Amino acid sequence: MSETLVRVSEIADYAYCRRSWWLRRVAGYRPANTRALQHGTIFHRQHGTVVRRAVWGRRIALALFFVVVAIFAYWLVGSA
Repeated sequence: MSETLVRVSEIADYAYCRRSWWLRRVAGYRPANTRALQHGTIFHRQHGTVVRRAVWGRRIALALFFVVVAIFAYWLVGSA
């Protein structure tokens, strides 16, 4: 019995387009636009980095906002 490794990315490829998966996995065809695919991979990696930084920036901004509100509330209560 031969064990074949199926990666998660292959399952995603299959779910997206069965024919494309079959051409690549079974028939052995490779895409002709490998350079464009590489550029797309680089772009998506860079975009992911930007998104992660934006998420962390938002978290920090919200934390600072709550700290300022807490200080302001403490100041209001303490001055009364």
